[in-house]
Amino acid sequence: MSPSLEIAVRIGGAAVVFAAMAFWEWWAPRRALTVGRRPRWPNNLGILVVDIVAVRLLVPTAAVGVALIASDRGWGLFNIIGLPSWVAIVVGVIALDLVIYIQHVVFHHVPVLWRLHRMHHADLDIDVTTGVRFHPLEILLSLAIKIAAVAALGVPAIAVLIFEVLLNATSMFNHSNVALPPWLEPVARWIVVTPQMHQVHHSIERAETDSNFGFNLPWWDRLFGTYCAEPAAGEQNVVIGLPIFRDIAELTIVRLLTQPFRNGGGPQR
Repeated sequence: MSPSLEIAVRIGGAAVVFAAMAFWEWWAPRRALTVGRRPRWPNNLGILVVDIVAVRLLVPTAAVGVALIASDRGWGLFNIIGLPSWVAIVVGVIALDLVIYIQHVVFHHVPVLWRLHRMHHADLDIDVTTGVRFHPLEILLSLAIKIAAVAALGVPAIAVLIFEVLLNATSMFNHSNVALPPWLEPVARWIVVTPQMHQVHHSIERAETDSNFGFNLPWWDRLFGTYCAEPAAGEQNVVIGLPIFRDIAELTIVRLLTQPFRNGGGPQR
């Protein structure tokens, strides 16, 4: 698999999903935004650009590249035990999703890691751009964890690519300001993390912030007891964000990048 093909698939898939979610939000928003798009979108998307540049400059061999190396050299559990290719692909995608779930839980409970991750939670609204708003240091650390998991397990390159595309797509989907039909929502959240399910995770209430950690698969939250069906305040009344960094000035890209190194006004975790 050539690097150019990997990049084309990832960027093309992400662009299609972003456009679809942005249109859906405009056509049928789930709830009224508190701050709106104008102060948030340029800065949230600016953070995405910083993330892409940081990854390309600092980690030229990403997870797919490590998967190809592992396959060539026989590294990793799947290669050692000789799993059939199709089994390794399916199990690899599920295993990487579990790794990301565990990572997400850890980032919430280790103070120094929470400082990196809380920039994502400090958005005052939740929509498709929140799904790409992560601090570059968190992105780099997450990539290192992912690379270690790929090498240790010997996940096939195609499984890594499938997982990366799914992770990007579901992150934008489940952060979007959209709602599934009432008859579909309870069924869909057994298969994928839905926007209404993930909105609970962005509640200002800490017990709700520390729930619903899944991005792709919703099973881990139910399995490990971190599932919360709905916010206590109700779907339309839940306050999005954190007790800190609630000044609209904190939405600028410079302020976002420096949030891990500052304390905002309000209760600290």
